[in-house]
Amino acid sequence: MKSPLLSLPGAVPAEGRDEGVAAHYGDLFREQRALAGGKGLVDLSHRGVVTVTGDDRLSWLHLLLTQHVSDLPAGQATEALILSAHGHIEHALYLVDDGETVWAHVEPGTQEALIAYLESMKFFYRVEVADRTDDFAVVHLPAGSIAEAPEGVVVRETAYGRDLFLPRADLEAYVAQHGPVAGILAYEALRIEQHRPRVGFETDHRTIPHELGWIGSAVHLQKGCYRGQETVARVHNLGKPPRRLVFLHLDGSEVHLPAAGTPVRLAAEGDEGRQLGFVTTSGRHHELGPIALALVKRNVPVDAELMAGDTAAAQETIVEP
Repeated sequence: MKSPLLSLPGAVPAEGRDEGVAAHYGDLFREQRALAGGKGLVDLSHRGVVTVTGDDRLSWLHLLLTQHVSDLPAGQATEALILSAHGHIEHALYLVDDGETVWAHVEPGTQEALIAYLESMKFFYRVEVADRTDDFAVVHLPAGSIAEAPEGVVVRETAYGRDLFLPRADLEAYVAQHGPVAGILAYEALRIEQHRPRVGFETDHRTIPHELGWIGSAVHLQKGCYRGQETVARVHNLGKPPRRLVFLHLDGSEVHLPAAGTPVRLAAEGDEGRQLGFVTTSGRHHELGPIALALVKRNVPVDAELMAGDTAAAQETIVEP
């Protein structure tokens, strides 16, 4: 889904999983500072939009998701995961119910697989699942923004800002009125600073929620009856996850950022040391400089100096060992 905002002056297309929107509009740090100050917006129109309607929508989703949603109040935002039978993360849904419909946005290109799974689990429940990506674009307003949502537009409000499910046909007009628009790199740098994981970035085929700090925010421990729940309960009650998410302050003298997948080792062991983890996402922050998230083995000392490839990195604990 290619955004019409790529035609704006200075727009540089993003690559990889965020292809379809702008990486930036010519000034990454200016765009970050605007968002941090509660100004402007972010075009997230490449993300998938899925709706669930019907009288049983909340009770049905409650059986499938890791979050407690059976009594979710209208207008209250939440996030939830869908796990494999072994407890590995497959999907993350950022959702809100408007009183008649559950609206969720998901990682770009994942909506078809998500809908296929949901459709396979409908059975006798009174629900309808729809892909609304062609009709609605997600627009993010940062925390502190005074921009108003158009009448009738569904809003998902969190501590980090508001996500609008805006009719796609209205995207350009809304941005012209409530800009400036910031690119996905500015949004990602703030996400890294806020320690917020993304499926497909901080996850691989064996990631479980405990490793990323998603217990509580996306996984409710007082409910069962969802696929993968046994693994969640077992790790929470009887053990520790094998890996943990960390925040890295990177050496600012390096020109290049370590790419996703870059090995993480102990600085004391140098390039020949054993790999203890890998970088998941990196970015340049307007105040903190180069930063990253990484998954490392649980037993890596929390005060250990690390190397992300050939870049020195000081770690900050996100998930306790």
